[in-house]
Order: sequence, then C-alpha cells, then structure tokens
Amino acid sequence: MTKYRLYVDEVGDTGLKRVNRLDHRFLSLTGVVAESDYVRRRIHPELEAIKVRYFDSHPDEPVVLHRREMVNGRRPFQALADTETRAAFDNELLVLLSEWDYQVITVCLDKQAFAASDLSVSNDPYHYCLDALVEIFGDWLLRRNARGDVMSEARRGKEDVRLKERYRTLRNHGANSVSAIELQSVLTSREIKVKTKEANISGLQVADLLAHPSRNAVLEERNLLIRPLGPYAARITAILSAKYCCDSAGKPGKRFLP
Repeated sequence: MTKYRLYVDEVGDTGLKRVNRLDHRFLSLTGVVAESDYVRRRIHPELEAIKVRYFDSHPDEPVVLHRREMVNGRRPFQALADTETRAAFDNELLVLLSEWDYQVITVCLDKQAFAASDLSVSNDPYHYCLDALVEIFGDWLLRRNARGDVMSEARRGKEDVRLKERYRTLRNHGANSVSAIELQSVLTSREIKVKTKEANISGLQVADLLAHPSRNAVLEERNLLIRPLGPYAARITAILSAKYCCDSAGKPGKRFLP
C-alpha cells in the first residue's frame, strides 16, 4: 500500500485581537502531499542540489529554504540580491515545482468571521484549520486506498504539546466527513510528527515555498488580497492550479473557513 506524508506550513498568526485589520485577518495552513519514497528518491536530492549550486549548502550545515528570507535576499540567500542570479534560480525552482509529483491542500480561515462565531469559544484557530486539512487528506487517502501521516514544523513548547493533543483527538473522534474508524485506517501514526526548521526536511521546505502563494490564490478568488499577485507569485499559482487535491466531486482542495 502506497505511503504518503502531508507536510504542513502556516501563513498568518493565530491571534484574534486584530482581526479587523486586513493584514491580520487570515490564517492559512497549506499541506503538501507527497509519496514518501518519491521524496527520498527525487524531491530531496534535487532540492539539495539546487541549494548547493546557488547557496553553497554543505551536508554538515545545510541551507534550509525559507521564503521570507529568500524574498529579501538575507543570509544565506544573499546570492539572490543579484538580479540575474535570482532570475536563474527562480526559473530553475519553478521547473522543479512544476515537474515534481505532489499535491496541495490549503485551508484559509477568516478570523474575523471566526471570532464573531461560537466556534472561537472552543477552538484554537490553528487547530480548527488543522482539522479541516487532515479531514481533506484523510478523504483523499481513503479514495486511493492509501495510507499516510502528517508532519508539521515545530511551533515550540506548549504549542507543540497542544498540537499533538488536538491531532490525537481528531484521529480518535473523526472529522465532519471522515469517521474515526476511517481516519484510523488511513493515518498510520497516532501522533503528528513535529520537526524544527533546522532538521532540513525537504517536504516542509516545499510547503514553506508554496504556502504564501497558495493562501493568496484563495484570497484572490474572493477579492480579498491586499495587493495584486506579482509576476513570480502568479507563475507559482499557475503551477498550483494543477496540483490541488480534488475531492470526490472534483472540487480542488482549497477551502475557505469558517
């Protein structure tokens, strides 16, 4: 039976105090679904190779891709301050993102509507999004007779403890459209795997690169973007349009909550 992993990255904060400000109104979680052996055979070595070529990454001190630092050309991505180098890197990365075999799920929470509802009484915004993400992933696995697990970037301390508790609760009790028995039959681990950025997990780095463009694609569909997509972001969203997981009705795996 094929084994997949859902790599999760977030965009936005979980706070509910500034939800009337457009730049703090939305929280999104994006999951990249990839077959575990495919990550080992292709995604990881090809991602490491591009990091060696452009950022002199070394096995003892690997460069870990992080979108925000890359956009601003901060160390260790100072090579991207050169226009020609950035163009070459961007083009090479876009080819990889287009050719690799993976799928994407994005859930985007309108915290303004969430805070005004009863949902906020018993739900943490991040956990609420995670429930929806895992529900879609579980349904996707069921329809393919496949199995998988979930990995998220560490949030540190008590947040990681609470995240693990929420995942266990979801797996034990089920989601709206996927029962507990069904989730337990496809989710191979009782625990969500939590890794730090320094662990150099390729799937988490791909999720980091795609999470912001995918969040913006969801908001653009609803005319909620603060500013229009730039040329590079538009190229990524064009790639993503063919990568979203689809449900049984053929609807892409983009969900706007609540």
